[in-house]
Amino acid sequence: MTIRIGVQIEPQATTFPSFAHAVREVEALGVDTIWTWDHFFPLHGDPDAAHFEGWTLLTAMAMLTSRAEIGCMVICNSYRNPALLAHMAKTLDHVSGGRSILGIGAGWFERDYVTFGYEFGTAAERLRQLRDALPIILQRLDAEVPQPVRHPLPLLIGGGGEKVTLRLTAQYATMWNGFGPPESYRHKNAVLDEWCRSIGRDPAEIERTVMAGDPTQFDALVEAGAQHLIISIGDPWDFGKVERLLAWRANRGR
Repeated sequence: MTIRIGVQIEPQATTFPSFAHAVREVEALGVDTIWTWDHFFPLHGDPDAAHFEGWTLLTAMAMLTSRAEIGCMVICNSYRNPALLAHMAKTLDHVSGGRSILGIGAGWFERDYVTFGYEFGTAAERLRQLRDALPIILQRLDAEVPQPVRHPLPLLIGGGGEKVTLRLTAQYATMWNGFGPPESYRHKNAVLDEWCRSIGRDPAEIERTVMAGDPTQFDALVEAGAQHLIISIGDPWDFGKVERLLAWRANRGR
């Protein structure tokens, strides 16, 4: 099995020319996927540092690249009407020439909600909103004219909630993103497999991705079921971190 490699480029504490340079550079290094995030404020460091909106950046990323797939890790379901989101996702897929991934989750960053006027509610309410939105998104993608270049469009769900999020992943997604450590990731993978079996779906239909920050855990994450390792870099960009992950993949099995 060939492990896929992805990089999330943080849209915080940077400038757009610097962000664009990072996008071009990581594609040139040979990564398979390039991601950003869907937040309105920095997630760490200076809370008032410069920040750029994720979906707008995806269009720029599509124009800056020619090979790697692109997506947000992940779109917050609460920020956009689901039918509109499907229309946007279709458009982005055409802009990118069929290289977009629709990553989505229930949302969690309270500052985004409060400052931009969205109802934060409870985690259970946000999960119910995601549950209700997913079939609308898929229905609209089926009805779009033109349809996405890749149809069905790859749909990634992010999160590890065992009762709701992983069940929704089994029902609707073609990709799932989780987090380590490896023992936890292995358990979540097993739960997702069980949800797939309970609805009669082949678990192999869902690509398993993981945010992998610790190089000492790369092998263990693969042993735990990861097929696609994603690391995050911020400005100043540590391209050596990307090179080391790619070298780890090249050396696997030697």
